[in-house]
Amino acid sequence: MSTPGEPDTTTEPTSTAARVAAGVRLVPAGLVALAVYVALEWLGFIHEVKGLPATPWNPGLGVVFALVALDGPLAAAVLFAGIVLAEILVVDTVLSWPLVLAVAAIETGCYAAAGLLALRAFRIDPRLGHLRDVLLLLAAGLAGACVVALLLTVLLIVFGDLGLRDVLAATVPLLVGDVIGIAVITPLVLRLAAAWRAGELTFAPALALEGMSTAAVIGACLWLVTASPGPEGFKYFHLLALPVVTAAVRHGLDGACLALAGVQLGLVALLHLHGHDIRVFTEYQALMLVLTATGLVVGVVVSERRAAERLARAAERRAKTREAEAAQAGRFHLVSSMASALAHEITQPMTAARALARAAQHILQTPGGDHARAEANLATVIAQIDHAGAVIRRTRDLLRRGAPVRDPIAIAPLIDDVLAIAAADPHAHGVAFVTEAPAGLPVVTGDRIQLQQALLNLVRNAVEAITAARVPNGRVSIAAACPAAASGVAPPEGALPGVEITVSDNGPGVSDDVVETLFEPLVTTKPEGLGLGLAMCAAIVEQHGGRIALVSGAPGATTFRVTLPIEGSASRP
Repeated sequence: MSTPGEPDTTTEPTSTAARVAAGVRLVPAGLVALAVYVALEWLGFIHEVKGLPATPWNPGLGVVFALVALDGPLAAAVLFAGIVLAEILVVDTVLSWPLVLAVAAIETGCYAAAGLLALRAFRIDPRLGHLRDVLLLLAAGLAGACVVALLLTVLLIVFGDLGLRDVLAATVPLLVGDVIGIAVITPLVLRLAAAWRAGELTFAPALALEGMSTAAVIGACLWLVTASPGPEGFKYFHLLALPVVTAAVRHGLDGACLALAGVQLGLVALLHLHGHDIRVFTEYQALMLVLTATGLVVGVVVSERRAAERLARAAERRAKTREAEAAQAGRFHLVSSMASALAHEITQPMTAARALARAAQHILQTPGGDHARAEANLATVIAQIDHAGAVIRRTRDLLRRGAPVRDPIAIAPLIDDVLAIAAADPHAHGVAFVTEAPAGLPVVTGDRIQLQQALLNLVRNAVEAITAARVPNGRVSIAAACPAAASGVAPPEGALPGVEITVSDNGPGVSDDVVETLFEPLVTTKPEGLGLGLAMCAAIVEQHGGRIALVSGAPGATTFRVTLPIEGSASRP
């Protein structure tokens, strides 16, 4: 570690070692690239102008420019060495060695700068996955070629033995050759390198057969183009767009790169075979440059679209997975809520039954005990157990059928049963129950056990609130009425005709904080409550086509109202 005030040099050895290791790894690849460059220069050396290689086709530059895009500007050193070796092994140059080295330095520096600009400033992706990357790569290659052509023109005029006409005759084809070499070869090498690194280079017989068919079509079109004398072949050149665009549409950028490489190699070979001069060769290469740009744009647009479709499908799969997970979580929540609700509804009658059973046991163990009272307690115990069993049975039927039982139910007996069960609750000791159910109330339709459970929840909530607040002279009243029958006037349009059952108590009331969410699950004012009782009441009443509401939450005058449709009336969902 460095002391305060001293520079931290702990990372320098590591960085230096990493750079050295990276350089060592590049040596074998650089030697291979150098051999490839010289071999391509030998194959492409067709025309010359007073000892200068002027063939408008430079595939070796495309390979080296791809290495620059993959491994950084240091790979441009291959270009410098390749130009020097090509001048020795391929071209019988008439230039002096200082001039040859200057030419190599200019080309190396310009294309290294172009690659650095593309990589660092514009941050192109070497995999060329987007149209932006392809266009920036072509723009960088074109910019580098233009600067090289300009500097070489000045250099050869000032320091060479060539005239202006000879220099222009050589540099124009060289400019076209550099641009077409980068446009055709660099994307192909970059895509092959990306497929190699991803392990996607595989042999497919169907693709091989399709490739041979495409090559046959390209060969036929090229023969028609190059066999025609002079400019006659230009009018057939657009036929080459058919196999190139077809390959781009079918296989995206990869298909476009392979088709363009096939067209370029075939074009160069046939032009050389038919003996076309450098002027015609350059004109064909200019047309090839337009075809190359078109094929690359079509190919990368198709690849982008397919990549977007894959991303959309992946996003859809993730959405479906999350939806399934949410549905599963919802089912778990439903099961958990149902289990909690059942526990809530069964615990109360079982607690009452246990208290009554212990009271009966105490009576029977006491000499001279009141056997009639013990018998009454046991009868109530049986009723509580039957009620718990009915709750479970009705819940099971509800889950199976999804709708409550539809039986005619008289209101007065229903309320009597509710109060009989509630009065047996030990918490109800000291609480008075008042009933008001006039004769002649209309009959409602529904599931007796479920409606009984809903009203019983309201009564028990009232009893627990009174007991918890220690309200003296606690009172719970249940009243039933049919406003429409009592007044003899039909309810207003949109109103629900039915029987209204109100449950009132003189307890502490309902807080304003929970009024809006009172009937939602998990909302409770009890310290140990689950928040399911009123939610279950609302679910049962609404399933019967009725409504439940808090009429008053004031202390001493808390009132809930349940409205149930009468038999034969249209119930609402």
